Amino acid sequence: MALLHGVALTLLAKYAVYHPTDQTLVVSLALAVLVGAAALWAALDAWREVPDRGRAWFIAALVAGLVSGILYVIGRAVFVDQTGVSELGAALTGGAAFSALLVLVPAGLGLFVGGRIGHSRPVEEDASDKPSPRPRPRPRPRPDRRVRPGGEEPRG
Repeated sequence: MALLHGVALTLLAKYAVYHPTDQTLVVSLALAVLVGAAALWAALDAWREVPDRGRAWFIAALVAGLVSGILYVIGRAVFVDQTGVSELGAALTGGAAFSALLVLVPAGLGLFVGGRIGHSRPVEEDASDKPSPRPRPRPRPRPDRRVRPGGEEPRG
């Protein structure tokens, strides 16, 4: 996710250089791709029932925010306008927070939706709902232990 975010931000910066007034559609498409990728990936994780997926996506969002900020500064320095290290502070604070939220929120939605979609393997049913494979034997009647009139106990 960090690589995808870093590349998208760098491409948006490159596009802004050549088309400074016409960015609305391209920014909207880039955001849609980033949101869609996180939501789809998280939904697949939930559908496949990956263990501890919520924590994994939380950590992934934090890492993606920081790494995408670094990749954005590197990509902008190499491909766009020779940006220096002075941009790293802004990329690691505001930019990283935005990227982390851009991963975390759609991933949460994807985990919710993916958990509600049919499962890839059949869910085990309750034992009480299934008929038993063999009939259960009838319980045998217990011998009568009551005392009969006259003081005699039944034999048996």
